[in-house]
Amino acid sequence: MEPGQGYLLIVEDDLDILNLLKTTLNFSGYRVATAHNGSEALDVVQQEHPTIVIADIMMPKLDGFGFVHRLRINPETRRIPVVFITATFVSRDDREFALNIGASRFIQKPLDLDEFLITIEELLIQDTPVAFEPLNEIRFYEEYHQRLEEKLEQKNTQIARDELLLDTKTDEENQFLQASLHKSIGERDELILLLDKVHRQLERLTNHE
Repeated sequence: MEPGQGYLLIVEDDLDILNLLKTTLNFSGYRVATAHNGSEALDVVQQEHPTIVIADIMMPKLDGFGFVHRLRINPETRRIPVVFITATFVSRDDREFALNIGASRFIQKPLDLDEFLITIEELLIQDTPVAFEPLNEIRFYEEYHQRLEEKLEQKNTQIARDELLLDTKTDEENQFLQASLHKSIGERDELILLLDKVHRQLERLTNHE
């Protein structure tokens, strides 16, 4: 990407992944900006529209799904391609929902950096990016609510399984499992907060019909 041709925006709350992607893209010659959640990213986008956005889905304040929905609501940002990267929302239904709300590509973590760079190059050579129409607000929040409910159920099952395994492992294995369990509990708590927020928004919309 030549100077003056725009920049790539990375939206990621995991600093290790954010720095890995930023370094990879800088090394490949791209100008890169970063944000740690969807709310920060919207502020960056308002200052100068990025050529492409690379966004995680699970993030605080405003997650990837909500961020993309906001981009598609605004006619000025409907053509900005968005690449989702995720380790949590990886089912076929998750992928379909992501594409339906306006994601251009969907990549599962852990990332294959070669595949990632090829995806960026493919999007950059598009003649005219697609102008995605936003989903109806109620439909968006209904489907989003369903996705979160399924993820929360899966996360609770994973936590219960890991808790049962704790007493059956060696000390070294337990240490690794404890770290994994701690991360899963944090993700579960984040899902609960998101689900509550989406539920309240859905109630507000349906009550005003």
